[in-house]
Amino acid sequence: MREPMANPQQKPFKILLIGDSCYDDYHYGSINRISPEAPVPVLDMDRVVTKKGMAFNVFNNVLALGAEAHIITEFSERKHRYLDSKTGQQLLRVDEKISKEIVDEANKDFNEYDVVIVSDYNKGFFNEDDITEIISKYSGPIFVDTKKRDLSIFDGCFVKINQYEYEASDRLTEDLIVTYGSKKVEYNNKTYTPPKVEAYDVCGAGDTFLAALAYKYCEEYNMDEAIKFAMIAASLTVQHIGVYAPTLEEIQNAA
Repeated sequence: MREPMANPQQKPFKILLIGDSCYDDYHYGSINRISPEAPVPVLDMDRVVTKKGMAFNVFNNVLALGAEAHIITEFSERKHRYLDSKTGQQLLRVDEKISKEIVDEANKDFNEYDVVIVSDYNKGFFNEDDITEIISKYSGPIFVDTKKRDLSIFDGCFVKINQYEYEASDRLTEDLIVTYGSKKVEYNNKTYTPPKVEAYDVCGAGDTFLAALAYKYCEEYNMDEAIKFAMIAASLTVQHIGVYAPTLEEIQNAA
């Protein structure tokens, strides 16, 4: 296990986020008629809301917790979601490739950060050499959420994956945190039960969990408490339509 970085002055935690990002466009409208051209519903547009997703959503969640955060990311995709304004029901999603846009705010010395978070959607932003370089450049705790099947390349890191990713993995690593949606979280042969809430939209819940997990670990270096904190944070996110970043105060009040 990698050693926590010292933060003796109790300043806001300094967190580096590295990963693939996208633009999420939410097209809201109402359906009142069927198209005369084909037996399909017509969506009358009300509004479009654009948010930054994937790694950038983790970044926004870290900021909402009050940490100082920097990001290295690449935007290469735009996801269009079409929703019924009345019900919030998603009707269609259209994924669009866009010209790559690079954002790099990181300090040259990674060891200035209290923790590094890697959000790897396996879209081509990372390869194995990149992962090796990140691990070699930073001596503190690294939290990873990845869609790669070989998790052994992240040895020495805390790796958070969901049930589907766990079952699809070819090779595992030691410090593995597996989420099972609203059912449970497993880590180090222990099972944790999330709060029971009414979920309206699970989009971005994994990002919130990852951000809160890393943040709380910085605070106490206690993985049990970090997982409990992250479960509460994710339970707040799923009660909102679209991606949502709960604040530290919201999470503390819900605990």
